[in-house]
Amino acid sequence: MTTRYVEHVMGLPISLALRGAHTADGRARAAWAEVVESLRRVDRVFSTYRPDSFVSRLGRGEVDVADCPAEVAEVLALGELAERRSDGAFRVRRDGVGLDPSGVVKGWAAERAAVHLEALQDTDFCLSAGGDLLCRTLDPDADPWRIGIEDPHDPTRLVAVVPVFTGAVATSGAAHRGQHVVDARTGRPPTAVASVTVVTASLTWADIDATTAYALDRDAASWLSGQPGRRGLVVWSDATTTRV
Repeated sequence: MTTRYVEHVMGLPISLALRGAHTADGRARAAWAEVVESLRRVDRVFSTYRPDSFVSRLGRGEVDVADCPAEVAEVLALGELAERRSDGAFRVRRDGVGLDPSGVVKGWAAERAAVHLEALQDTDFCLSAGGDLLCRTLDPDADPWRIGIEDPHDPTRLVAVVPVFTGAVATSGAAHRGQHVVDARTGRPPTAVASVTVVTASLTWADIDATTAYALDRDAASWLSGQPGRRGLVVWSDATTTRV
């Protein structure tokens, strides 16, 4: 039996599916509460919509990184690494925009919060943060989690279903949030690519790499194919697809 939990945090629907020894008991509910609280703490620190968050204050120059929780330096370091790996297409600091680590925070925060679920013995989980998912399967006889990939041209349809036992899946595109991702080198949004889905071990890097590949537009598939340990699906603006 699978038990599901849902909460709205960080401006996102956060959902959890549990199956195994602990699904609806006190330990399961306590772990879910810790996940939600972990994400709420992240929102208080990193939200670009809250003027009192550390990231907002840092962006306005009111505090230094040293004045912020240690997690801020960690996220900025991830952003700088992603910038180097993308030749500048992915950037947490952009001219005219200021500081926006959102391309790092969602996957990183969900992966960090999932530590509380890992303590549930003999229990499989699938944690979703706005459609980016982290799965664990301990039972060798269990079915994989089946992750549907939305058609960015028609979100009522699926373009693929990805079976995942243990790992992460993240998708970047404009179907739900509009054209919010740009190539930081040019400031221009993608035109040739409609969405990019990445499957890998880490949700932090699945999220970063999906965003990076999407920002790279026509180079999405070729860039992603050069990243070790990644699988992916690129949906182009003409509705054709490329599997990586």
